[in-house]
Amino acid sequence: MDSDAVVPFELAVPDEELADVRERLLRVRLPEAETAEGWAQGIPRSYVQELCRYWREEYEWRRLEAELNGRGQWRTVIDGLGIHFLHVRSPRADARPLLITHGWPGSVVEFLDILDELTDPPAGEPAFHVIAPSLPGFGFSDKPAGTGWGIERIADAWAELMNRLGYGRFLAQGGDWGAFITTALGVRHPDRVEALHTTMPPVQPPPGFAEDELGECERADLAATRNVLKAERGYLTLQATRPQTLGYGLADSPAGQLAWIVEKFQGWTDCGGHPENAVSRQRLLDNAAVYWFAACGASSARLYWESIPPRDRTSPVTVPSAVSVFPKEPFRSPRAWVEARFTNLRYWNVLERGGHFPALEVPQLFVAELRAAFARES
Repeated sequence: MDSDAVVPFELAVPDEELADVRERLLRVRLPEAETAEGWAQGIPRSYVQELCRYWREEYEWRRLEAELNGRGQWRTVIDGLGIHFLHVRSPRADARPLLITHGWPGSVVEFLDILDELTDPPAGEPAFHVIAPSLPGFGFSDKPAGTGWGIERIADAWAELMNRLGYGRFLAQGGDWGAFITTALGVRHPDRVEALHTTMPPVQPPPGFAEDELGECERADLAATRNVLKAERGYLTLQATRPQTLGYGLADSPAGQLAWIVEKFQGWTDCGGHPENAVSRQRLLDNAAVYWFAACGASSARLYWESIPPRDRTSPVTVPSAVSVFPKEPFRSPRAWVEARFTNLRYWNVLERGGHFPALEVPQLFVAELRAAFARES
């Protein structure tokens, strides 16, 4: 039986687990080097070797633990599942609650560098109480023991989470799977969602819409999205069909888990070819280490098994909505398609920098977008 209790959570990975990962990294067995240049066959061997060395010799997990614990971590049981979340309240009396949801291969680590700007901004800027949950099967939320934890069920759980925290109405933001969940919140709980913002609105072509009606730039964006899906669809197909089989390697090898994740930070960020041009090595390892110590490679992949193909990309979204388009977001949609579903689109902005993980890549731009998206109407 669920309890409405919301209890503090302190992260403390046992010393023996830290020693174990260092030993595994010391004994890592890597494949031979790729036979094509660059990242054409996946993440290069030399880079994985360097990341493993960094994790083994320089990376400090206890630093991240202290950072997360200092922000305020909590857990509560919803629909039989323990949910982990950050809850960082603003000192401002006029702050509004903002529920922000990550995706794969992300985690709440994505939001650590924007919390201060959101919760305690300069005078004249909007302030937010930030609630950042770990998706079921991700991070330090529980792993579902049965089927059924797809997008809609998670959206309902998030609505219950906000109710338990005392937030009757709230703002919602999300990218990647967080975009699908945030959109589902707007569809299923329009009385609760004051407004929403996303960087990847889940849409499909409206009936009867011809692509030759699109402008040149939108046709180019659509072609780029299709090229990404063609070139990088392997991860999606595998996670959507055989997450359990994949999970054995991810649970047993820190190098495998690291490579599986970091590859996407090269392909999906505005990095000019190397992920560390967009996201620091420390944050890349922070995010990957969460997956390792939570042993959630398989359970996070199961969200694809549960939700591919998405059940709903057509129900109208009537709550006030905002979209920020980052140029290296690999999954972009034409504005006309977005407007056909998001019938109360109040804000649309195309930026010059940033990709799939804007809170990590361009935190100041991302915060500015949230401020603009959620500005109170005069």
